[in-house]
Amino acid sequence: MTLPKIRFQVSKPVLAGRESEYVQDALASGWISSSGAYIGAFEARVASFLGAEEGIAVCNGTAALHLACMGLGLGPGDEVIVPDLTYVASANAVAYCGARPVFADCDPKTWNLTRESVEAAWTSNTVGVIAVHLYGLAAPVDELADLCRTRGAWLIEDCAEALGASLRGRKVGTYGDAAAFSFYGNKIVSTGEGGMVLARSAETRDRIRRLRGQGADLARRYWHPVIGYNYRMTNVAAAIGVAQMEMVDYHVSERVRIAHAYVEQFGDLALAGELQLPFEGEDLQNVYWLFSVVVPHADRPFRDRLLVRLLEEFGVETRPFFEPMHRLPMYRSEDLVPNAEYVADRGVNLPTYSGLEQDHIEEIAEAFKEVLRG
Repeated sequence: MTLPKIRFQVSKPVLAGRESEYVQDALASGWISSSGAYIGAFEARVASFLGAEEGIAVCNGTAALHLACMGLGLGPGDEVIVPDLTYVASANAVAYCGARPVFADCDPKTWNLTRESVEAAWTSNTVGVIAVHLYGLAAPVDELADLCRTRGAWLIEDCAEALGASLRGRKVGTYGDAAAFSFYGNKIVSTGEGGMVLARSAETRDRIRRLRGQGADLARRYWHPVIGYNYRMTNVAAAIGVAQMEMVDYHVSERVRIAHAYVEQFGDLALAGELQLPFEGEDLQNVYWLFSVVVPHADRPFRDRLLVRLLEEFGVETRPFFEPMHRLPMYRSEDLVPNAEYVADRGVNLPTYSGLEQDHIEEIAEAFKEVLRG
């Protein structure tokens, strides 16, 4: 069987800075595991960029979510409201704690949670909300933070796809009681595998740091008063992260440039109602982790055939939207989440990565139009 030749990946890491230099320095230092100067430097750079007091580096974004939940005291019998339209890690982190994720529908335009959808999912067992900034667009975390404060619950921001996104001039990750970031290979800033946790209170940050390192007492060696996890980031990964953060403005601006170029190419389809483009708002800075569109008048089989034809005929790799959580076997329910189902069945992610050239964007757009209308 001959596999299709991929000409344009949906995403890829771009190592255009001092990554190699810093990795070699980390190797030469001998500190290649979970100690070393680059870990603290990476934490400080991310925190400074976000306007946060402190960052806690971990081995991946899912670990960051899990630690945020644990740090805020999530446990068995609790319920947490999670978007139905999200990557499975958002729900899994809740389940890891023995708690139950309850799924809320999305806004059909922004694809994010709304205050109304969260209120509709709220029960007497709700202790918190995980708001995902889907595909790089900020969820209304100002409204959700207010709702959670009013009802005595906490808010975690899942910022895995939204490093640098902002709401009302303030970067996401700074609205909630805690926030989780991912630095996987396809993210805006990558360390290969990696994540980071922010938390508002010093007490929560201390708890997260203990849990990250096998529950060890931070002041007494080999004393473990609680069960913890081995969720630490390596110094080598952090070295890559420092170099990536030196160019974070470039990586974010590249996503925005590429998105605007796609919008220009697809303007005719949007005006004709044949394509729904990513939402843009006056108070929202979308960082377009992936340039994502919805084909309104299609169905799932048509969308799936579109993805196959783009790859096989044009070498354009794409991705469907995430599968709604309520359809997965371990979270299956009959709850009505019509917007999430509609968007998920018709969503397409197009190639988006730093350095994607204008003529390539035009070529991808022309291929998309040909398949869509062909």
